[in-house]
Amino acid sequence: MRVLTAIAGALLAALSLAPVTASAAPEDPNMSPMIIGGGYASNFPYAARLFFNGRENCSATKIAPRWILTAEHCVSGNGTYTFRAGSLDQTSGGQLVTGTRIIKHPSADLALVQVGTTMTAPFSPLAGSSDGVTRGQTVQLYGWGATCTNQPEINCQSRYLKVANTSVTNPNGSDYRGGRAISVQRIDGIAAGGDSGGPMFAAGRQVGVASTSDRATRSNYTRIATYRSWITTNAGV
Repeated sequence: MRVLTAIAGALLAALSLAPVTASAAPEDPNMSPMIIGGGYASNFPYAARLFFNGRENCSATKIAPRWILTAEHCVSGNGTYTFRAGSLDQTSGGQLVTGTRIIKHPSADLALVQVGTTMTAPFSPLAGSSDGVTRGQTVQLYGWGATCTNQPEINCQSRYLKVANTSVTNPNGSDYRGGRAISVQRIDGIAAGGDSGGPMFAAGRQVGVASTSDRATRSNYTRIATYRSWITTNAGV
């Protein structure tokens, strides 16, 4: 798996609460996920495309009127974050909202971004703390990531939201920060640059958040069930 080779100790020490404009870096292209293969989503109103300083960067989901869920590594340096929420097309439609606050999980690849404008329903139906997946179960991955491996990923980011089917290989894997993750292997597509922070769905619920991928056959998604109480405590959902 492609992951960051070093992580600042401060990021791992404790829950971080920071202004969006003061702490965010572009997604590292050596570790983040893209949907190669799969197809285009026809109906997915929960999606949010994450832009860093106006440039397409990661994927995310809207989970409440003022809250977006994404990967911690998508919001880890200096910059401004905006989101196009509720549209399959990252260039138009939906709502454009700007992040005002970031809450990072202390040890898992999860982050909550509070936005300054109220978003309209529907919101992603998150897995509960007792909702799990099983080995061999088919799950869906969503994102706007790159669709190629033979050129810079920024040149082939998907304009429209894509979806791929994958199979669970380990419901107790690890994300890049050592948090609990759902590990999957490719069926008709896989995640890797630009899909980071995007959702994994199983049986109509969001069960994971994209963390790492080998860009060929395997990906790891931070497991929402493990961190459900943290999401509820901080975002109220």
